[in-house]
Parts: sequence; C-alpha cells; structure tokens
Amino acid sequence: QAQPVESGGGLVQAGGSLRLSCAASARTFSRYAMGWFRQAPGKEREFVAAISWSGGSTYYADSVKGRFTISRDNAKNTVYLQMNSLKPEDTAVYYCAAGPTTAQVMSVSQVRYWGQGTQVTVSS
Repeated sequence: QAQPVESGGGLVQAGGSLRLSCAASARTFSRYAMGWFRQAPGKEREFVAAISWSGGSTYYADSVKGRFTISRDNAKNTVYLQMNSLKPEDTAVYYCAAGPTTAQVMSVSQVRYWGQGTQVTVSS
C-alpha cells in the first residue's frame, strides 16, 4: 500500500503537546522526502513541515517554527511531528505527505502520496 497512514491526533488543551506519526510502506518511504500539511475548516490546505529522506534537512512554516519538530525513523518507515505549545489556531486535520524531493512535499500540487488525515483539536 503506497498511501501513508497517520495516527496520534486528538483533543488537547492550549499549551499542551501531541505527537503525530505517519507510517508508510518501505517502497513509499525509501528515498522519499516526507512532510506534513494541515487544513482547517473553510481554509486551504497549508504546508507545516518537511524532512529530507536522509533526515538531514528540515523545513517549517513560520507559524510553527520553534514549536513543532519533524523527524523520521527510516528503520521503521515512520515520520513524526512533535507539536508543543499548541494553540487553538493549530486546530486542523493534519495530513502526511510523501514525494521524491523536499520541494515537492512542500507544495500541495506536487505531493505524490497523501495520508487520510488525522484530526487535531486544541481547546482554549
């Protein structure tokens, strides 16, 4: 199965933390950059974070820089998004994304594979 599968979403109070996971098949994960997007109700899907296939390069949206950390474990074919100091405006469905390059997993139109999404709700 090429489609990544997310887990770890839920309800948390403002200031709290959550860790999202995204598991992909070895064929999808191997040598692919990975990323996270989110989409709030009534808004367009937006880039959150990306990581190169080696894990050596990471990229973040300004809105999450310093609060979120993306990482990957290539032995487990899994990418993570650690979210700290959560705010109500972080509430959204979070999607895992995969593509051949980091540039492609930073652009909605160029992502190769999408996960099904996981809901994150931050209460005030």
